[in-house]
Amino acid sequence: MRKYLEHVKNVTLKIGTNVLTDSCGRIQKDIISSIARQVCGIREKGVNVMIISSGAIAAGRWKLEFGSKDLTLRQKQAAAAVGQTQLMRYYEDAFAEKGIVTAQVLLTDDGLSDRKRQLNAKNTLLTLIEKKAVPIINENDTVSVEEIRFGDNDRLSALVAQMTGSELLILLTDTDGLMDKDPKVEKNAKRISIVNSIDAGIEKICGKKGSSLSTGGMYSKIQAARMVVTAGEFAVIANGKKENIISDILSGKDAGTLFLPLRHKMKGKKRWIAHFKRSSGFLVIDAGAVLALRDKGKSLLASGIVSAKGDFSAGDIIILRDEKGNDIGKGQINYSSGNIKKIIGLKTSQIKAVLGGKVFDEVVHRNNMVIYGETREK
Repeated sequence: MRKYLEHVKNVTLKIGTNVLTDSCGRIQKDIISSIARQVCGIREKGVNVMIISSGAIAAGRWKLEFGSKDLTLRQKQAAAAVGQTQLMRYYEDAFAEKGIVTAQVLLTDDGLSDRKRQLNAKNTLLTLIEKKAVPIINENDTVSVEEIRFGDNDRLSALVAQMTGSELLILLTDTDGLMDKDPKVEKNAKRISIVNSIDAGIEKICGKKGSSLSTGGMYSKIQAARMVVTAGEFAVIANGKKENIISDILSGKDAGTLFLPLRHKMKGKKRWIAHFKRSSGFLVIDAGAVLALRDKGKSLLASGIVSAKGDFSAGDIIILRDEKGNDIGKGQINYSSGNIKKIIGLKTSQIKAVLGGKVFDEVVHRNNMVIYGETREK
């Protein structure tokens, strides 16, 4: 791994609930102390680190005497509200022993989808890094319903990594990395050391459900890794319970599963289109349009559209889909859904007569589009 990671200077580190808890689901302070020690060690070598930490619900459920029973959504949110302060205290104490200041940063998905608010969050995090503080980041569990249901801390870590320019995202879990088989079923399952491309075969060996304590799982970590590598950075999934695992990864040892970038670094606006802004609908495009977009680097014209679905306005993000139902990319659309339905299949020269005016030749301009699977910027 050393040849790939030797120049890494900015790391986003995501720590899963199962890393921080024992078999009963209680937070282990010695694990947090170990993480703090390792982070301080790599910081001394000039590597900046931001931490995304799960575990607030696990910490709070015992304070509220919920025990290990399944919790309702309201109970999870209450546990998170109590547990977040306790979790931060553990981190603060662990880093204070090394003379390092920590900062609590709570983010929401809708906040990061707004470009202005995203910039504010980015500036805050970069200022903390400049002042040698360690940001401890979490989803705002008490208001973010989707995070609790779907394990968005994995997705959040990928967004933070891209937002702040991290060259490496490390996802710590309670397994040695991505295995070629389900280790709970197959005793001879082996760790996959390096993944060149996250394809259907890779996704197939991942389950889609986390444990009763965590909200993610290997599937959500694979999706987070996909977001990072498609933007041009590295990702590693590794066992956070192993001693010195963070140090081993940064020192180039064969630890965990390394995911290699699929392209050159994606530009800032295209990252926002691809990953930060949720889509408002989709366009189905014909085979000729797919070829023009994917292989020739062209913009999308009305003549290539087969159908449209969703209620969207000009400037919204939409998914581009082929006639077989495969998503091929995303883009910022120049026309509302109402106007799109009026010009489907038309030549560019016909748009003015139908709409009473023509603002754009392109329905989605190439500069405002991300096509999946590309290996370079167009």
